[in-house]
Amino acid sequence: MSWVDGAVRPLDESALAAARERQQHLTKPAGSLGRLEQLAIRLAGMQGQSCPRLEQVSIAVFAADHGVAAEGVSAYPQVVTAEMVRNFARGGAAISVAARVLGADLRVWNLGTVAALEPLPGVESRVIAPQSGNLLHEAAMTATQLQQALDVGREAVLCLPTDLFIGGEMGIGNTTAATALAAALLEQPVADLVGPGTGLDTAGTRHKCQVIERALVRHGTGREPLDLLASLGGFEVAALAGAYLTCAQQGVAALVDGFICTVAALLACRINASVADWLLFSHHSAEPGYRLIRQALPSAPLLDLGLRLGEGSGAATTVPLLRMACSLHAEMATFAEAAVSEKGA
Repeated sequence: MSWVDGAVRPLDESALAAARERQQHLTKPAGSLGRLEQLAIRLAGMQGQSCPRLEQVSIAVFAADHGVAAEGVSAYPQVVTAEMVRNFARGGAAISVAARVLGADLRVWNLGTVAALEPLPGVESRVIAPQSGNLLHEAAMTATQLQQALDVGREAVLCLPTDLFIGGEMGIGNTTAATALAAALLEQPVADLVGPGTGLDTAGTRHKCQVIERALVRHGTGREPLDLLASLGGFEVAALAGAYLTCAQQGVAALVDGFICTVAALLACRINASVADWLLFSHHSAEPGYRLIRQALPSAPLLDLGLRLGEGSGAATTVPLLRMACSLHAEMATFAEAAVSEKGA
């Protein structure tokens, strides 16, 4: 589908080698900073420089409503999607606070809400439709809508220079779409993946499971990733997948948030396995299905704080850790600089 099939940029092997070499000479036992060392080396390969930096952080929150919400799969009404977009614009949401703390650029991309939205500061209007199709009865997206959503994800990455891209999402019903996609991609029982989302009780979660199971019977599971995305996803999930593909093609590090973002990242990796080189997974989501998704990921999430908010909030929480890894790598003295004796031969 046009740019979607484009080649992924390889990591810079020279920068990787230089970063590994530098780590061997810093004033510490080799490997004593564990994954912080690995992160610095990985970011060096992504940025093409032996000492990476994370000064410019870009956060894109994709918002969209889901037709499947009509099946009672969320504890909240659909109007909350539009209300939360307004909250993002006013700076009152968790991700808004996190962006201010990090000095990050935050933009919200409205792909379609049932409750109409007025122009808002920091909100880019790219409305595809008021909501996706009800995946229980029809495909969530037409081929044209899928391409539009993927394109918005690409635009979000390309619109600003950045050292690190974070994608977030907002959409009542989107854990239903993400769980359906995860079940299809992993070929796992829905009951092992489904969770309460925004706060369903046991009966509500059981009903949500049944809706997803019926949708999978309708649409099938053994299909190409983009076909599954069109049938079972949503506009914001597709935009996230498009963003991760674009990051890999453009050579931009992407820090992946929780359950829904990770499903989108897994989709991007199924479209092109090399996308995995450009993804860092921020945290182990408390959504029950994440434990199975984790087994399919190319690398382990960095934190486990019991988070399940979404919006990109878990990824934003991880940025100081990445910045610390870069600073330790770049600013620690070498044995020679500090006149400290190295390990004996």
